[in-house]
Amino acid sequence: MHFTSDTIPDLSSVGVTQHRFTLDGVPGVLWQPEGSALGARPLVLLGHGGGQHKLSPWMVERARGCVTRYGWAAVSIDAPGHGERERTAQDERFATEIGELLAAGRPISAWVARHTAALAERAVPEWRAVLDALDKAGGGLGPVGYWGLSLGSVIGIPLTAAEPRIAAAVFGLTGHAAQVEAARRVTVPVQFVLQWDDELVLREHALAVYGALGSATKTLHANPGGHMAVPDFELDSAERFLLRKLGTMARAAD
Repeated sequence: MHFTSDTIPDLSSVGVTQHRFTLDGVPGVLWQPEGSALGARPLVLLGHGGGQHKLSPWMVERARGCVTRYGWAAVSIDAPGHGERERTAQDERFATEIGELLAAGRPISAWVARHTAALAERAVPEWRAVLDALDKAGGGLGPVGYWGLSLGSVIGIPLTAAEPRIAAAVFGLTGHAAQVEAARRVTVPVQFVLQWDDELVLREHALAVYGALGSATKTLHANPGGHMAVPDFELDSAERFLLRKLGTMARAAD
């Protein structure tokens, strides 16, 4: 893992240090409290949506909130075909079709669902390699959570199913038959966000994925509106959910 660092001042008294890195050609960024090491503090993995990247405004806002409000660390990487990563012809076709579906207000096609599933197959080992590298660099990791909607959930569900270091997850805005098997293998606490009028994800498919989750503790948050209309209070709720799960674990480890 090769790091370069730059410090971002925050409006509060606590600064945020942003470390850009590359790992086996995958670009990412790590945020943590200024002047501190990873140590045993909670770490949140942030999965971006389709067509976004690791430094999209939504990602930066979530990451800085994790650091300034709770003293956590946060990390994000560019999904295959996104951000600074090279795009294949399939990636270009995916981006084009997503744009067309959004413009037409139509659900995600079977081809797009297959493509995002293929992206997840590539992204899961990349995320696990990042965790390995941060574990080694930080001399161990504290509690780990995952937060990602839409494409972030397409990747996050199989990642959480495969990665025992993830202790809690926020998913949503996703649903396809191909995700059900991985969802059954997710056993950590989950908060799942559903937009009732989602123009890209069929409601019954999203409910099927939620229903398949193997978690003993899971909560469904449904709101009116389309794919991009997740209310701000849901973002606040997700933070509180992760605080309850990761914060409790961090205190127990002290």
